[in-house]
Amino acid sequence: MLLPRVVLAAVFALLCTACPAKQPSYPSCAGDKDCKAGQKCVDKLCVGCAADSDCARAEQCVKGACAAVPGWCSGDGDCDNGEVCKANRCTPCVADADCGEGGHCIDGGCLRKGQCRTDDDCPEELDCVRGVCTSSAKPAGEAPGCTLEPVLFAFEKFDLADDAKAALQKNADCLASLATRVAVRGLTDSRGPDEYNVSLSDDRAQSVITYLVRLGIDPARLRKVPLGEGEATGADEAGWARDRRVEFVWE
Repeated sequence: MLLPRVVLAAVFALLCTACPAKQPSYPSCAGDKDCKAGQKCVDKLCVGCAADSDCARAEQCVKGACAAVPGWCSGDGDCDNGEVCKANRCTPCVADADCGEGGHCIDGGCLRKGQCRTDDDCPEELDCVRGVCTSSAKPAGEAPGCTLEPVLFAFEKFDLADDAKAALQKNADCLASLATRVAVRGLTDSRGPDEYNVSLSDDRAQSVITYLVRLGIDPARLRKVPLGEGEATGADEAGWARDRRVEFVWE
């Protein structure tokens, strides 16, 4: 005897409630738990982010992916064309005070202390040489009257942290008052293959040089020296942290 359709439908519905729900196939999702670590479920699809707060500093969430914020900065050295960093955005200067002690704001760009375009931008006793006010009477290698601070890096990184940028701003002020050349020595800790460490030390030294040049230092005065792990002495986390640096040597 055939069961009525109504009875069959009720039996089928009862059986289905006991069946486990079918899991969505990645990258489809029903919730964040269906996605990979760090991903979010947005409109039933796993994506890299759902909001700006899901992204790293200096990034924003654009169509489910973290992307760099255009014009973001944490220091003046992140900006081109003499612009200054205000509220984490590169913007033209509007007053001399924006350009630091002894600097001048000209047409929205900073001419910082010790920088010049012509001899007229320099004190009477100095000449403008490759964009820097320089005394022709000052011999190369003269003992400096200021100190250049080393810059430290995170493990396997060559980007500049905020404290590194602050140190480089002070170093730029020091360099602007002298004509002496400087060796920019990149170093790593002892972990990792030799070839990799030399390349990493080169990247670290270059990131420092690029930042100093943006602050107005003549690149001809900065000699890059990638040393890899050649001078590493650390044997623990504290020692390795000291090894991961760029240091400066007057020439």
